[in-house]
Amino acid sequence: MIKIPGHLAIRTIQGRNGAFNVGRLSTSIGEFVIKDAVLEQHVEGKYRGEFVITEIRASSYSTGGRLVIEIRARLDSMVLEDLDTLTAYDNAQIDAQSPDPLDEELPVAAPPPKVRPQPSRPARPASTPVVPADDNAPFGMPASPASTQLTPEPDVDEADQELFGTVWPLGETVRLDSTVDRHRLRQQCQRLGQLGYTMDFKSQAWNHAA
Repeated sequence: MIKIPGHLAIRTIQGRNGAFNVGRLSTSIGEFVIKDAVLEQHVEGKYRGEFVITEIRASSYSTGGRLVIEIRARLDSMVLEDLDTLTAYDNAQIDAQSPDPLDEELPVAAPPPKVRPQPSRPARPASTPVVPADDNAPFGMPASPASTQLTPEPDVDEADQELFGTVWPLGETVRLDSTVDRHRLRQQCQRLGQLGYTMDFKSQAWNHAA
């Protein structure tokens, strides 16, 4: 593990799963590709700060008939100080054909099990409709419309509670857990934007707009 100052250029790329971020970290010991989930919370730009690197390794992917080999670094934490716009050189250094990290993390789906066909059953005659039973109705009488129970629609707060998990309830400042799966983290970031939160890159937290 090393702590080193540098510049992190983050570029937003449109993929089949939507927008995702890829970074390139420039330091005194070299330049590294960053694809950690924590980048999902940040806007495109060039950040200056200090970075704690826990791993450096080679990785590769193929796209457009070519094989790309890159040196990736995994970040444990970072302290960002300034934000600037990307230059043409910064954009050129980050491959626009870079694959979505979400695709690398998704498990390969197993083939569905074979289901033996079941013999068909005779259809119920149309003249014998099925009605729900009513415990309060006389014997043999159908249930009254008032006694029929309807399934309530899910509440918005319940959906947000399920999405944010242990982060719920949301306060004026929200600090997301970047160790959750990347797809959920993207949904959380998108939802916070809809609720009027903005990301403060210095504090690494989302603040609700006044």
